[in-house]
Amino acid sequence: MAWFLVETRYVQEKFRDVRPRHREYLGQLADQGVVAVAGPFADESGGVFLVRADDEEAVTKLLDADPYSLEGALEERRVREFKPVLGAWVP
Repeated sequence: MAWFLVETRYVQEKFRDVRPRHREYLGQLADQGVVAVAGPFADESGGVFLVRADDEEAVTKLLDADPYSLEGALEERRVREFKPVLGAWVP
């Protein structure tokens, strides 16, 4: 398993209407241990979340099923593999 940092930028006129369904979806993934942490930027231009998955293809499938993606509320998303080496979450 690997960690991936996902950064998104919202379509401003759409994301607020879709947000409840997006949060419900990410909440389910968090309950499954897939999403470690997630949240919007303070200026609400987008958000970041940390995902644990087998590979980037698996992350892409999760992101494609997110209501933000399905309902056109994302202007951009970026996925980068993240290799944590220090911190409370690192074994």
